Amino acid sequence: MAEGEGIPTSVQINDRDYSWPFWPIVPIYPYGKRRTIRKEIVKDTIWTFDQIQGIFYVVVPIRMTVIKLEPEGLLIYAPVAPTPECIRLVNELVAEHGEVKYILLTTVSGIEHKVFVGPFARCFPQAQVFVAPQQWSFPLNLPLSWLGLPAKRTSVLPCDSSETTLADQFDWAILGPIDLRLGWFAEVALFHRRSRTLMLTDAVVSIPENPPAIVQIDSYPLLFHAKDNALDMVADTHENRRKGWQRIALFAMYFRPSVLEVPPWSGVFTNAIIAPERSRKAYFGLFPFKWKTNWEHCFEALRGGGRLFVAPILQTLILNRAPRETLDWASRVASWDFARIIPCHFDGAIDCSPREFRQAFSFLEKHSTINLLPDQDFKLLRDIDAGLNKIGIVPPAKDQVP
Repeated sequence: MAEGEGIPTSVQINDRDYSWPFWPIVPIYPYGKRRTIRKEIVKDTIWTFDQIQGIFYVVVPIRMTVIKLEPEGLLIYAPVAPTPECIRLVNELVAEHGEVKYILLTTVSGIEHKVFVGPFARCFPQAQVFVAPQQWSFPLNLPLSWLGLPAKRTSVLPCDSSETTLADQFDWAILGPIDLRLGWFAEVALFHRRSRTLMLTDAVVSIPENPPAIVQIDSYPLLFHAKDNALDMVADTHENRRKGWQRIALFAMYFRPSVLEVPPWSGVFTNAIIAPERSRKAYFGLFPFKWKTNWEHCFEALRGGGRLFVAPILQTLILNRAPRETLDWASRVASWDFARIIPCHFDGAIDCSPREFRQAFSFLEKHSTINLLPDQDFKLLRDIDAGLNKIGIVPPAKDQVP
């Protein structure tokens, strides 16, 4: 579905057009049916392809970016599920701008990105596949070919950009790989010089106030989280969609923010029995959430007016294992003259200066107070970090950089 502004209108489409048969590999919502929205970001040059993913209806966008090469051809940054609908939308660009020449797997640990690369590459058998270094998989560390990536045309993306023809149009910088004992974390920042656009995977996000268009195709997850208790029947209104989205954002960022309480399970089961909606879709009436009255202030503090920031899970569990390396990477990326950032999650095509990008990583620096998120909302993540560190699953965090 090509998208303009606002909520996309309904169209007649066969269910098979957005089927994803390999969903059991990563069994998360929306399982075997994934819609796609294509949006042109820079005319005849850059397009985003949005789908959704989530657990317990905590649904967020997952995004692929397509860049037109000069003089012709396309590069794919972080593929999404190659449903018939998605491939049709890509092929419309192929017909106008040339074949898919490159496909980039831009992370090493994100199974929600990696699972799509092999099936996507099979749809474009002439494309060369580049992957971030130090790839691994869990629970078994399997060869990439066993994960469906085409062995004969898959290569590790070199750190030295001069080693490939991509250097004629792009700069890139690889963060990591950061050793997490169980595995590695890495990310490829890709800068398209002609459009002054920076592509990122997970490193930074910006939270929109209203739910993105891809999330609004099916409003049920939004309305589910707009409920205040299991007995609510929530009307499908713009206000309730926004309420549900903002709570979803808090879930996704903090897992359990300070404004969320888990009521006693005895009451949860009692309410489930008398809930007006007890279908499997509604988790049989189970709704183990209770939001405090000031939850909206927590969302506004997180969003910060749409600022760019590093997701709390990366702040607490990953990037603080390599603060100096992360800051050096952020400074290198900030040396490029970009005017917008396209991350793989939440808001896309964010107008942003290199200085704003670099400031997003100031939490790794001692005495910095720039763009810091509320400390009280990190409690669960810090408890998880302490527990994993105590039993030796992850290495300890390193000191902030002076």
